[in-house]
Amino acid sequence: MTLTQEQATWFSQTFAQLAENVGQAVLGKQEVIRLVLTALAAEGHVLLEDAPGTGKTQLAKALAATVQGTHARIQFTPDLLPSDVTGITIYDQQQHRFEFHKGPIFASIVLADEINRASPKTQSALLEVMEEGRITVDGTSHEVGRPFMVIATQNPIEQAGTYKLPEAQLDRFLIKTSIGYPDLAAAAEVLRGSSTKNRAAALKPMITTSAITDLAELLSTVHVDDAVLHYVAQLAEETRRDPNTRLGVSVRGAVAMMRAAKVWAAAEGRTYVIPDDIKALAAPVWAHRIVMDPDAEFAGASAGEVIARVLADVAAPQSRATAA
Repeated sequence: MTLTQEQATWFSQTFAQLAENVGQAVLGKQEVIRLVLTALAAEGHVLLEDAPGTGKTQLAKALAATVQGTHARIQFTPDLLPSDVTGITIYDQQQHRFEFHKGPIFASIVLADEINRASPKTQSALLEVMEEGRITVDGTSHEVGRPFMVIATQNPIEQAGTYKLPEAQLDRFLIKTSIGYPDLAAAAEVLRGSSTKNRAAALKPMITTSAITDLAELLSTVHVDDAVLHYVAQLAEETRRDPNTRLGVSVRGAVAMMRAAKVWAAAEGRTYVIPDDIKALAAPVWAHRIVMDPDAEFAGASAGEVIARVLADVAAPQSRATAA
Protein backbone atom coordinates (compact mmCIF):
# COMPACT_ATOMS: atom_id res chain seq x y z
CA MET A 1 0.00 0.00 0.00
CA THR A 2 1.31 3.43 -0.99
CA LEU A 3 0.16 6.82 0.21
CA THR A 4 -2.42 8.26 -2.19
CA GLN A 5 -2.33 11.81 -3.50
CA GLU A 6 -5.59 12.56 -1.70
CA GLN A 7 -4.08 11.42 1.60
CA ALA A 8 -0.91 13.44 0.97
CA THR A 9 -2.94 16.58 0.26
CA TRP A 10 -4.97 16.07 3.42
CA PHE A 11 -1.84 15.54 5.51
CA SER A 12 -0.18 18.64 4.04
CA GLN A 13 -3.18 20.75 5.03
CA THR A 14 -3.36 19.17 8.49
CA PHE A 15 0.37 19.64 9.03
CA ALA A 16 0.10 23.33 8.11
CA GLN A 17 -2.81 23.79 10.54
CA LEU A 18 -0.88 22.11 13.36
CA ALA A 19 2.16 24.30 12.67
CA GLU A 20 -0.01 27.41 12.63
CA ASN A 21 -1.61 26.46 15.94
CA VAL A 22 1.73 25.87 17.67
CA GLY A 23 2.97 29.10 16.08
CA GLN A 24 0.46 31.07 18.14
CA ALA A 25 2.53 30.25 21.22
CA VAL A 26 6.00 30.20 19.63
CA LEU A 27 6.05 33.27 17.42
CA GLY A 28 8.14 33.60 14.28
CA LYS A 29 9.65 30.10 14.36
CA GLN A 30 7.77 28.18 11.68
CA GLU A 31 10.83 26.29 10.44
CA VAL A 32 11.63 24.97 13.92
CA ILE A 33 7.97 24.10 14.50
CA ARG A 34 7.89 22.15 11.23
CA LEU A 35 10.98 20.20 12.27
CA VAL A 36 9.49 19.35 15.67
CA LEU A 37 6.18 18.30 14.11
CA THR A 38 8.13 16.17 11.65
CA ALA A 39 9.82 14.41 14.54
CA LEU A 40 6.46 13.89 16.26
CA ALA A 41 4.83 12.38 13.17
CA ALA A 42 7.90 10.20 12.62
CA GLU A 43 7.76 9.07 16.26
CA GLY A 44 11.16 10.56 16.99
CA HIS A 45 12.68 12.87 19.59
CA VAL A 46 14.15 16.38 19.45
CA LEU A 47 17.21 17.94 21.05
CA LEU A 48 17.08 21.73 21.36
CA GLU A 49 20.40 23.43 21.98
CA ASP A 50 19.54 26.93 23.06
CA ALA A 51 20.21 29.66 25.57
CA PRO A 52 17.67 30.12 28.39
CA GLY A 53 14.55 32.14 27.64
CA THR A 54 14.09 31.24 23.97
CA GLY A 55 10.74 29.45 24.35
CA LYS A 56 11.70 25.79 24.70
CA THR A 57 9.12 25.08 27.41
CA GLN A 58 6.44 26.99 25.50
CA LEU A 59 7.14 24.88 22.43
CA ALA A 60 6.71 21.62 24.36
CA LYS A 61 3.51 22.81 26.05
CA ALA A 62 2.08 24.15 22.78
CA LEU A 63 2.80 20.85 21.05
CA ALA A 64 1.12 18.85 23.82
CA ALA A 65 -1.91 21.16 23.76
CA THR A 66 -2.19 20.93 19.98
CA VAL A 67 -2.24 17.13 19.90
CA GLN A 68 -4.48 16.84 22.98
CA GLY A 69 -1.74 15.02 24.83
CA THR A 70 -0.23 15.07 28.29
CA HIS A 71 2.87 17.09 29.08
CA ALA A 72 5.57 16.62 31.70
CA ARG A 73 8.64 18.68 32.49
CA ILE A 74 11.69 17.12 34.13
CA GLN A 75 14.34 19.49 35.43
CA PHE A 76 17.60 17.59 35.08
CA THR A 77 20.02 18.31 37.92
CA PRO A 78 23.19 16.57 39.18
CA ASP A 79 21.26 14.92 42.06
CA LEU A 80 18.42 13.61 39.87
CA LEU A 81 18.07 9.81 40.11
CA PRO A 82 16.93 7.41 37.37
CA SER A 83 13.88 6.53 39.50
CA ASP A 84 12.91 10.22 39.53
CA VAL A 85 12.46 9.88 35.78
CA THR A 86 11.07 6.39 35.29
CA GLY A 87 9.15 5.83 38.52
CA ILE A 88 9.60 3.45 41.43
CA THR A 89 8.16 0.23 42.84
CA ILE A 90 6.80 0.59 46.38
CA TYR A 91 5.46 -2.11 48.70
CA ASP A 92 1.84 -1.52 49.71
CA GLN A 93 1.49 -2.84 53.25
CA GLN A 94 -2.30 -2.83 53.14
CA GLN A 95 -2.54 -4.76 49.86
CA HIS A 96 0.59 -6.83 50.63
CA ARG A 97 1.98 -6.35 47.17
CA PHE A 98 4.41 -4.20 45.23
CA GLU A 99 2.94 -1.36 43.17
CA PHE A 100 4.63 0.61 40.45
CA HIS A 101 4.31 4.40 40.73
CA LYS A 102 4.82 6.01 37.35
CA GLY A 103 7.39 8.73 36.89
CA PRO A 104 7.07 11.87 34.73
CA ILE A 105 8.34 9.95 31.69
CA PHE A 106 4.79 8.62 31.26
CA ALA A 107 3.48 11.53 29.19
CA SER A 108 2.86 12.23 25.52
CA ILE A 109 5.35 15.11 25.38
CA VAL A 110 8.22 15.07 27.88
CA LEU A 111 10.45 18.12 28.25
CA ALA A 112 13.84 17.02 29.57
CA ASP A 113 15.13 20.45 30.57
CA GLU A 114 18.92 20.91 30.64
CA ILE A 115 19.43 17.20 30.11
CA ASN A 116 23.22 17.53 30.20
CA ARG A 117 23.15 18.62 33.86
CA ALA A 118 22.21 15.13 35.06
CA SER A 119 24.77 12.38 35.61
CA PRO A 120 25.37 9.79 32.87
CA LYS A 121 23.60 7.23 35.09
CA THR A 122 20.42 9.30 35.06
CA GLN A 123 20.73 10.15 31.37
CA SER A 124 20.90 6.43 30.64
CA ALA A 125 17.39 6.06 32.08
CA LEU A 126 16.15 7.56 28.81
CA LEU A 127 17.98 5.17 26.47
CA GLU A 128 15.45 2.33 26.58
CA VAL A 129 12.32 4.46 26.51
CA MET A 130 13.52 6.65 23.64
CA GLU A 131 14.30 3.61 21.51
CA GLU A 132 11.61 1.11 22.48
CA GLY A 133 8.81 3.15 24.06
CA ARG A 134 8.98 1.35 27.40
CA ILE A 135 10.92 1.37 30.64
CA THR A 136 12.00 -1.56 32.77
CA VAL A 137 11.89 -1.27 36.56
CA ASP A 138 12.75 -4.22 38.83
CA GLY A 139 12.60 -6.57 35.87
CA THR A 140 9.13 -5.51 34.77
CA SER A 141 8.53 -3.58 31.52
CA HIS A 142 6.01 -0.76 31.34
CA GLU A 143 4.83 0.76 28.06
CA VAL A 144 4.68 4.56 28.01
CA GLY A 145 2.09 4.62 25.22
CA ARG A 146 1.91 6.36 21.86
CA PRO A 147 2.56 9.00 20.82
CA PHE A 148 5.63 9.54 22.96
CA MET A 149 8.18 12.24 22.38
CA VAL A 150 11.13 13.61 24.33
CA ILE A 151 12.10 17.24 23.76
CA ALA A 152 15.45 17.66 25.50
CA THR A 153 17.25 20.95 25.95
CA GLN A 154 20.80 21.91 26.69
CA ASN A 155 22.53 25.24 27.12
CA PRO A 156 25.48 25.62 24.71
CA ILE A 157 26.97 28.54 26.64
CA GLU A 158 27.05 27.52 30.30
CA GLN A 159 29.12 24.33 30.55
CA ALA A 160 30.02 24.35 34.27
CA GLY A 161 28.56 21.34 36.04
CA THR A 162 27.38 19.61 32.86
CA TYR A 163 27.98 16.15 31.40
CA LYS A 164 28.48 15.62 27.70
CA LEU A 165 25.74 13.49 26.16
CA PRO A 166 27.13 10.12 25.07
CA GLU A 167 27.05 9.29 21.38
CA ALA A 168 24.55 6.47 21.96
CA GLN A 169 22.07 8.94 23.40
CA LEU A 170 22.64 11.61 20.77
CA ASP A 171 21.94 8.96 18.14
CA ARG A 172 18.47 8.44 19.63
CA PHE A 173 17.41 12.00 18.84
CA LEU A 174 15.82 12.16 15.42
CA ILE A 175 16.45 15.89 15.09
CA LYS A 176 18.68 18.46 16.74
CA THR A 177 17.85 22.09 16.17
CA SER A 178 17.77 25.50 17.81
CA ILE A 179 14.87 27.89 18.37
CA GLY A 180 17.02 31.00 18.65
CA TYR A 181 15.81 34.49 19.37
CA PRO A 182 12.81 35.89 17.48
CA ASP A 183 13.13 38.56 14.82
CA LEU A 184 12.19 42.16 15.62
CA ALA A 185 8.53 41.84 14.59
CA ALA A 186 8.01 38.61 16.53
CA ALA A 187 9.81 40.01 19.57
CA ALA A 188 7.53 43.06 19.55
CA GLU A 189 4.50 40.75 19.38
CA VAL A 190 5.80 38.75 22.36
CA LEU A 191 6.22 41.95 24.35
CA ARG A 192 2.71 43.06 23.37
CA GLY A 193 1.32 39.93 24.98
CA SER A 194 3.74 39.87 27.91
CA SER A 195 0.85 39.86 30.41
CA THR A 196 0.04 36.33 29.21
CA LYS A 197 2.61 34.07 30.88
CA ASN A 198 1.54 30.87 29.17
CA ARG A 199 0.45 31.31 25.57
CA ALA A 200 0.11 27.56 25.15
CA ALA A 201 -2.74 27.43 27.67
CA ALA A 202 -5.03 29.24 25.23
CA LEU A 203 -4.43 26.79 22.37
CA LYS A 204 -7.21 24.49 21.26
CA PRO A 205 -6.44 20.84 20.45
CA MET A 206 -6.31 20.23 16.71
CA ILE A 207 -5.84 16.46 16.64
CA THR A 208 -6.04 13.53 19.05
CA THR A 209 -3.10 11.45 20.20
CA SER A 210 -4.64 8.36 18.64
CA ALA A 211 -4.80 10.20 15.31
CA ILE A 212 -1.10 11.01 15.58
CA THR A 213 -0.37 7.30 15.99
CA ASP A 214 -2.51 6.53 12.94
CA LEU A 215 -0.63 9.20 10.98
CA ALA A 216 2.69 7.57 11.81
CA GLU A 217 1.41 4.31 10.34
CA LEU A 218 0.06 6.08 7.26
CA LEU A 219 3.24 8.04 6.59
CA SER A 220 5.31 4.87 6.56
CA THR A 221 3.68 4.15 3.17
CA VAL A 222 5.23 7.20 1.47
CA HIS A 223 7.14 5.92 -1.56
CA VAL A 224 10.93 6.04 -1.65
CA ASP A 225 12.63 5.20 -4.95
CA ASP A 226 15.61 2.86 -4.89
CA ALA A 227 17.77 5.65 -6.29
CA VAL A 228 16.93 7.83 -3.27
CA LEU A 229 17.66 4.96 -0.89
CA HIS A 230 21.06 4.50 -2.53
CA TYR A 231 21.65 8.27 -2.32
CA VAL A 232 21.03 8.31 1.45
CA ALA A 233 23.22 5.25 1.99
CA GLN A 234 26.04 6.83 -0.04
CA LEU A 235 25.79 10.12 1.85
CA ALA A 236 25.99 8.30 5.18
CA GLU A 237 28.99 6.29 4.01
CA GLU A 238 30.79 9.43 2.82
CA THR A 239 30.43 11.00 6.28
CA ARG A 240 32.20 7.94 7.69
CA ARG A 241 34.98 8.23 5.09
CA ASP A 242 35.56 11.93 5.65
CA PRO A 243 39.07 12.51 7.05
CA ASN A 244 37.74 15.04 9.57
CA THR A 245 35.36 12.60 11.25
CA ARG A 246 36.04 9.95 13.83
CA LEU A 247 32.49 8.61 13.64
CA GLY A 248 30.12 9.27 10.77
CA VAL A 249 26.38 8.73 10.36
CA SER A 250 25.30 5.33 11.67
CA VAL A 251 22.81 2.95 10.11
CA ARG A 252 20.32 4.18 12.72
CA GLY A 253 20.98 7.68 11.44
CA ALA A 254 20.25 6.65 7.86
CA VAL A 255 17.00 4.97 8.94
CA ALA A 256 16.08 8.11 10.89
CA MET A 257 16.59 10.16 7.75
CA MET A 258 14.14 8.00 5.82
CA ARG A 259 11.50 8.31 8.55
CA ALA A 260 11.86 12.09 8.65
CA ALA A 261 12.00 12.46 4.86
CA LYS A 262 8.72 10.58 4.44
CA VAL A 263 6.97 13.02 6.79
CA TRP A 264 8.65 16.02 5.14
CA ALA A 265 7.54 14.85 1.69
CA ALA A 266 3.93 14.30 2.79
CA ALA A 267 3.93 17.71 4.49
CA GLU A 268 4.76 19.15 1.07
CA GLY A 269 1.77 17.30 -0.41
CA ARG A 270 3.80 14.60 -2.16
CA THR A 271 3.41 10.82 -2.07
CA TYR A 272 7.13 10.25 -2.68
CA VAL A 273 10.50 11.42 -1.35
CA ILE A 274 12.83 13.48 -3.52
CA PRO A 275 16.54 14.29 -3.02
CA ASP A 276 15.67 17.85 -1.95
CA ASP A 277 13.90 16.41 1.11
CA ILE A 278 17.15 14.71 2.10
CA LYS A 279 19.14 17.90 1.57
CA ALA A 280 16.69 19.96 3.65
CA LEU A 281 16.88 17.53 6.56
CA ALA A 282 20.56 16.54 6.39
CA ALA A 283 21.84 19.03 8.98
CA PRO A 284 19.09 18.69 11.63
CA VAL A 285 18.95 14.89 11.33
CA TRP A 286 22.66 14.10 10.95
CA ALA A 287 24.90 16.85 12.35
CA HIS A 288 24.58 15.74 15.99
CA ARG A 289 25.38 12.13 15.07
CA ILE A 290 28.81 12.93 13.63
CA VAL A 291 31.80 12.76 15.96
CA MET A 292 34.59 14.98 14.73
CA ASP A 293 38.27 14.11 14.86
CA PRO A 294 39.70 16.15 17.79
CA ASP A 295 42.53 17.64 15.72
CA ALA A 296 40.15 18.61 12.91
CA GLU A 297 37.71 20.11 15.40
CA PHE A 298 40.47 22.08 17.06
CA ALA A 299 41.41 23.42 13.61
CA GLY A 300 37.85 24.69 13.17
CA ALA A 301 36.16 21.88 11.24
CA SER A 302 32.51 21.17 12.07
CA ALA A 303 29.89 18.52 11.43
CA GLY A 304 27.91 21.05 9.42
CA GLU A 305 30.85 21.49 7.05
CA VAL A 306 31.17 17.73 6.63
CA ILE A 307 27.49 17.44 5.69
CA ALA A 308 27.74 20.36 3.26
CA ARG A 309 30.78 18.77 1.64
CA VAL A 310 29.22 15.33 1.13
CA LEU A 311 26.03 16.91 -0.24
CA ALA A 312 28.17 18.77 -2.76
CA ASP A 313 30.32 15.76 -3.67
CA VAL A 314 27.66 13.05 -3.96
CA ALA A 315 25.52 13.45 -7.08
CA ALA A 316 21.81 13.45 -6.33
CA PRO A 317 19.57 11.19 -8.44
CA GLN A 318 17.12 12.77 -10.82
CA SER A 319 13.77 13.40 -9.10
CA ARG A 320 10.92 11.16 -10.18
CA ALA A 321 7.42 12.47 -9.93
CA THR A 322 5.91 8.99 -9.85
CA ALA A 323 5.29 6.50 -7.10
CA ALA A 324 5.46 2.77 -7.34
